[in-house]
Order: sequence, then structure tokens, then C-alpha cells
Amino acid sequence: MRQDLDMDYFRTRLEARLLSLADNREKLKSDMVQKELDQTCVGRLSRMDSMQQQAMFQAAARLADQERQRVLHALESLRSGDYGYCMLCEEEISEKRLRFDPSVLTCISCARGGEGA
Repeated sequence: MRQDLDMDYFRTRLEARLLSLADNREKLKSDMVQKELDQTCVGRLSRMDSMQQQAMFQAAARLADQERQRVLHALESLRSGDYGYCMLCEEEISEKRLRFDPSVLTCISCARGGEGA
């Protein structure tokens, strides 16, 4: 366990992000339901527009799910004492990088190497 990090600070930020993602997911679901209702509009362009917007909502939902998984992984690593270590090289992730994004899973060297972020 890293002693140089304020784990309470990172736990608070991660939990707040998790709540924010849940709120955004509910709003996204609501918006998708409204767009499904718009598909009753007459005309091919209206249906195409509606289908495109629905595809964008689905892509946004996938990205939000990926972020949620990163946040959950970071919270689990906080509980296990592994928080702040790169999941690829197991070196410490800089505090500055963690403060920018507390759910980051890799150090800057591994991220730049294209091995993951």
C-alpha cells in the first residue's frame, strides 16, 4: 500500500464519479426512450435521423460502461491496497496523473507505449 497518497481523497473522488455515471446513465436511458418515440415520425429522413441518434446514445452508453468498470476496478484496488500501481508494469503511477484521473490504470510510460490507458 502506498503511503504517499491520500487514499480518502481518491476514494471520495471515485465514489463521486460512480454516482455521476449512474445519474448520467439514467438521463441517457430517458433520452433514448424519447428518441424511440420519435421513430413514429413520418418520412425516411426522420427515421434515419432517429436511428443515428439512437446509435450515438448506444455508443455513449458503452463508453460510460467502460468508465464505470475502470472506476470500480480502482475502488477495488483501493480496498485491496494495490491502488496507485500500474496494472501492466506494476510501477507507481504518479500522484499528478492520479489526481487528473483517479480511475487511471496505467503509468504514463505504459500509456505512451500504447499498451493501455
